[in-house]
Amino acid sequence: MEILNKPVLTEKAAILTEKSNRYAFKVDHRANKIQIKAAVEQMFGVNVESVNTMVVCGKTKSRYTKAGNITGRAPKYKKAIITLKDGETIDFYSTI
Repeated sequence: MEILNKPVLTEKAAILTEKSNRYAFKVDHRANKIQIKAAVEQMFGVNVESVNTMVVCGKTKSRYTKAGNITGRAPKYKKAIITLKDGETIDFYSTI
């Protein structure tokens, strides 16, 4: 099971990073906080202070076509907010 799927790079996540040294990741829905903490520490070489997780429900989507109104849902996913110890950072753009 691959724990970390991808980082969340939104304006809200950027504000969290700037103000309180927190980073957001989309993670596998079966992963627990201990596994997420170990994966982040191993992948980025940082010390994790705390992990908060949440399951984000998918939004309902609808569009009108010739066949009528089609509705569906975006898939739900699990998101983890990682708080790092003071003085440590993660650089997502170093490998570009």
